[in-house]
Amino acid sequence: MIIQNKRIIASILFVLISFVCTAQAGPPPPMAPPPSGLPIDGGVLIGVCVGLFYGAKKLLLNKGR
Repeated sequence: MIIQNKRIIASILFVLISFVCTAQAGPPPPMAPPPSGLPIDGGVLIGVCVGLFYGAKKLLLNKGR
């Protein structure tokens, strides 16, 4: 074979191998789980109110000592 034919065959093989390599992509990554949908609005407000009440109570009871 002459050098020109070897270059053509090598180029064709290179292109075909590149197509095969790009076609070997794995499966897509799994989707993230959906959010739980539980609101935290009311719980936070109640927790802050209870914390303020508890802190004021402790502050007033320790002030007398």
